[in-house]
Amino acid sequence: MKISKSYFLCSNTKFDKLPKDNIPEYAFIGRSNVGKSSLINMLTQHGGLAKTSSVPGKTITINHFVINDSWYIVDLPGYGFAQHSKKTREEWRIMLNNYISRRRNLVTTFVLVDSRIEPQASDIGFMEWLGENGVPFCIVFTKADKLSKTQVNLNVENYKKRLLEDWEELPPIFVTSSEKQVGRDEVLDYIEQQNNEIENLKKTNGL
Repeated sequence: MKISKSYFLCSNTKFDKLPKDNIPEYAFIGRSNVGKSSLINMLTQHGGLAKTSSVPGKTITINHFVINDSWYIVDLPGYGFAQHSKKTREEWRIMLNNYISRRRNLVTTFVLVDSRIEPQASDIGFMEWLGENGVPFCIVFTKADKLSKTQVNLNVENYKKRLLEDWEELPPIFVTSSEKQVGRDEVLDYIEQQNNEIENLKKTNGL
């Protein structure tokens, strides 16, 4: 897929204020400081599209970006960062639950995981919640450039083994590096495939 146009549309904390749900939407979420904004910028080849920060927990809103005037990328707040108040974290949880469970045009949620660390309870728990609620998702391992290829592969295989303790089959998995441009084609090809399937379904149904 070639991305020829991308721009920031809006930020929201209220479900009823989100933009129209008339085009496919792909959400990106993960633990704080996992590299969401860097990945979005790498995918779009637009260095300043999503604001990056060295401060964990910086994203506190649902941020919509329009891609090729035909689909959305959504940058969601990170989870697992305890510096914010319990009240604020609970508000985020409710906001995210509403968005993920009620957003009709949400096609896939990309769950970002740092390839350098072992499985975390917050990541596993979030994936289990997605599965229990029938929300399609993919796992995106980030920061692969920080390790050798052998170590990355070993970490990913160990992660798969952990997931298979509870899951009968695994979701799609991607390994990425925003710095080295690794995994860009694979993620975008997956999104393009999903968009094509949606368009074919519309044609079949005469929409």
